[in-house]
Amino acid sequence: MNMTSPSDTNEGPVTRLMRERLEAAFSPETLVIEDDSNKHAGHAGHPHRSESHFTVTLVSQAFENESRISRERMVHKALSDLLPDRIHALRLKLDTPLRQE
Repeated sequence: MNMTSPSDTNEGPVTRLMRERLEAAFSPETLVIEDDSNKHAGHAGHPHRSESHFTVTLVSQAFENESRISRERMVHKALSDLLPDRIHALRLKLDTPLRQE
């Protein structure tokens, strides 16, 4: 089942950029990008704009035989031009299709 959705009209520009880059880099079976920014409003270091804190769930064959750290580095590389200026915090849930729970 492919849970990667086309660009949602409710997605902001940072979310759309993230989706484009992650889809191109990983051809994911599952890609869910959650904007958690509203949960961090008022926190120290929180930028005064929306779309800054995200949780990304990504399931891809590209992660096969890669350690957790290696997977995270792969995602950070794909989003490197957005970190840390546009993406302040990024929580990652990365898995392969065979290990998905």
